[in-house]
Amino acid sequence: MKRDVFQAIADPTRRAIIALIALQAMTPNAIAENFHTTRQAVSKHLRILTECELVTQEQKGREIYYTLEIDKMKEIDRWLEQYRKIWESRFEQLDVLLAELKEQDKQEKKK
Repeated sequence: MKRDVFQAIADPTRRAIIALIALQAMTPNAIAENFHTTRQAVSKHLRILTECELVTQEQKGREIYYTLEIDKMKEIDRWLEQYRKIWESRFEQLDVLLAELKEQDKQEKKK
């Protein structure tokens, strides 16, 4: 079953795993050391992240290292950008309104 990238990032543990491997490639055991859960649970999260193509596996000797797929993260960023623009516009409107209210307050205090 192909999972959606947004299903993958919906889980806080998977987001934490993404944050960990964003800094450096890590083995499943190294990742599991950062959580109060079983190695099997971490493996399940890694499998989901791999299915969503957010992480890739690379065999180095006897170890498997997981690395973050930046291009897939950019896909998420592009989707979020539309909402970022909306909220930035709303914050700018709020700034204008607050400035107007502050000015009105100053005018009332002068009277």
